[in-house]
Amino acid sequence: MRRLVVNATDPESGPIAAAVDVLRAGGVVAFPTDTLYGLAVDPRRSDSVERLFLLKGRDSTSAVPLIADGLDQALAAANLGPRERRVAAAFWPGPLSIVAPADPCISSNALAGGATVAVRVPAHAVATQLAAGFGFPITATSANRSGERAADSADAVAATLSDVDLLLDAGPAPGGAPSTIVSFDTGGPVLVRAGAVPWERVLKSLQ
Repeated sequence: MRRLVVNATDPESGPIAAAVDVLRAGGVVAFPTDTLYGLAVDPRRSDSVERLFLLKGRDSTSAVPLIADGLDQALAAANLGPRERRVAAAFWPGPLSIVAPADPCISSNALAGGATVAVRVPAHAVATQLAAGFGFPITATSANRSGERAADSADAVAATLSDVDLLLDAGPAPGGAPSTIVSFDTGGPVLVRAGAVPWERVLKSLQ
């Protein structure tokens, strides 16, 4: 594992560029978000997604969430309609993921055979600049072996996931609850996973 220290609030260009090179080569990058540390690969590459699943010991029936640097980039991976965009405007950047129909370019492996993907814009400079540098949304599944405690520090990632190609060490992540996940059906919003953003706030944003 290669480990590069990076400033959490004003990331240096060198480590970000190195991480982007790893992603473009099909590798796996561990990086901090506004909740926990995550694992990034190119979600369009089946081989990279397969390696991610093997590294985590993740069930192939579990879809992988994505992060983007902003709404425009999120739209490259997911078809966000008016309701989804309204919620995005209220909570992005922040710990709220929106499930929407996935663009055909996303690997079926990343979707666990489904047709939708969860995407969000995190409130963390390293995460958003990594996605910006890569030029496309990246995966953001938690940096841990499946079933184990999610990593909230670079040291925790290094201790459990030594096979990661590159670790961006920005110190401790905020920790706490994971992102809230919301989807929409014909009847309105649906809470997929409770998390950092209270469900009542989501509902209020749609009133």
